[in-house]
Amino acid sequence: MPMDLNIGDRVELKKQHPCGNHIFEIARTGMDFRIKCIECGKQLWLSRSKLEKRIKKVTPKMD
Repeated sequence: MPMDLNIGDRVELKKQHPCGNHIFEIARTGMDFRIKCIECGKQLWLSRSKLEKRIKKVTPKMD
């Protein structure tokens, strides 16, 4: 069963980005996800399966 991930949620990944940050914001959902590094702003495209394997913690969007 797929994880419940929404646009605006912040995810902490197991491996860090080359800039040293672990926190990313979800910018697009679907079969492929676009996530944006909070520190440097770089955007990455990952498949759902790869992203779900790499997630350590999910912080829902604050409304």
